[in-house]
Amino acid sequence: MPYIPTPKQAREILKKYNSEEFHLRHGEIVSGVMGYFAQKHDPERREFWESVGMLHDVDFELYPDEHCVRGVAILRGEDIDESLIASAMSHGWGMTASEYEPREYMEKVLFAVDELTGLIGAAAIMRPSRSVADIEVSSVKKKFKDKKFAAGCSREVISRGAEMLDIPLEELIQETILGMRTLIGKMEI
Repeated sequence: MPYIPTPKQAREILKKYNSEEFHLRHGEIVSGVMGYFAQKHDPERREFWESVGMLHDVDFELYPDEHCVRGVAILRGEDIDESLIASAMSHGWGMTASEYEPREYMEKVLFAVDELTGLIGAAAIMRPSRSVADIEVSSVKKKFKDKKFAAGCSREVISRGAEMLDIPLEELIQETILGMRTLIGKMEI
């Protein structure tokens, strides 16, 4: 019977298909940021949002060239509910062969923050504190404009995500920073 895993169960599924610390950490960060946004916009479904964030890249380590396609098969094989599969794989819309378009607010948040958490994290480790605790929107915006910095983080996707959410880029950056700060003490970021 298909089910929706708790965030803890989702992490165990992520670990079955990912061994690199980077991928596990990224899942934790995106899950935490999704939880932050859920608390503000959909608190009754916070765990669902967190599990979606945890599992969004479940296939990336093993199948980077089939990202968001193999994830569907992996999650179906784990007997995960189709609603979570669609939400998690929607972040690849327009970049991978994902068949799922971000339609729900939560899916648009995932689309927007996936790449942005990487950019913010890269900017944070350049600071003397090496933390998001004291990073400012202006610092991230400066790094956002430098296409060579964290070149793997798509500025186009981040901008498109802000447009999907109908919020200014600065607000998206600020909220994502605040979401990442909720993880301080729970994990190193």
